[in-house]
Amino acid sequence: MPVKPGSTIDPEATRARVLDVAARLFYERSLAAVGMREIATRSNASQLTIYRYFDSKEGLAAAVVRERSDRIHAWLSAGLTEVPAGRERVLAMFDLLTRWFIERNFGGCPVINYVADSRGGQTASEVTRQHLERYRRLLENLLTEAGAPAPTPLARQLLLLIEGATVVTQIDGNADAGADARAAAEVLFDAACGLPTS
Repeated sequence: MPVKPGSTIDPEATRARVLDVAARLFYERSLAAVGMREIATRSNASQLTIYRYFDSKEGLAAAVVRERSDRIHAWLSAGLTEVPAGRERVLAMFDLLTRWFIERNFGGCPVINYVADSRGGQTASEVTRQHLERYRRLLENLLTEAGAPAPTPLARQLLLLIEGATVVTQIDGNADAGADARAAAEVLFDAACGLPTS
């Protein structure tokens, strides 16, 4: 789209606007249902500009999802710092996620949606793998701080609970899966640490 006379072009602002518009549209309707023309129109950018920044629709989708992954993990890290290290911080992860699940228009994890929309393409699989690895490392660090004797396998088990609760909430629209995952995490953590179960 032509720039109005007297206007200046801010490439970073344009790129950010395209990412924001694409993220919203992909999340609301899926990657396959949204065309580049619509993204260009809604972000007030030309398709040529979008292709210059992202090379392809797949490149745009990958950039959107990387940015969403960064946001999710920054939000989790910020929320967890408010909780003292230990068992409660591990469980607070599930409290934060349940808070996300009850948001209006929750449509699942945008990163997992992306790999499903992309039918497991190479880029989508790699971006999603990195996102899950960040989750696993975060959990492992929390478990190490909490004194769990074998944090690596327990982190993987808790990650399965998180992703399972996310998908179940997306499908049935009921955030109870978050509380159920938290209860299961509590049992797993206590068993791994040899604590008495309530």
